[in-house]
Amino acid sequence: MTKGTPSMGKRSNKVTHIKCRRCGRVAFNVSKGYCVACGYGRSSRIRRYSWSSRKVNRVRLPSK
Repeated sequence: MTKGTPSMGKRSNKVTHIKCRRCGRVAFNVSKGYCVACGYGRSSRIRRYSWSSRKVNRVRLPSK
């Protein structure tokens, strides 16, 4: 029966993010069900802000 520090090393081998089908980045959160890079699964609009330059499927989006 191991508890404490040895058990903590077994926590980091799970997949949190997979490849997003809309933006192509490995940013789709499996448990939350949406992409943290482009907002797919949460919004039909591409998630973008004026302070970040954005590529979606290797295509540069124009800034607003």
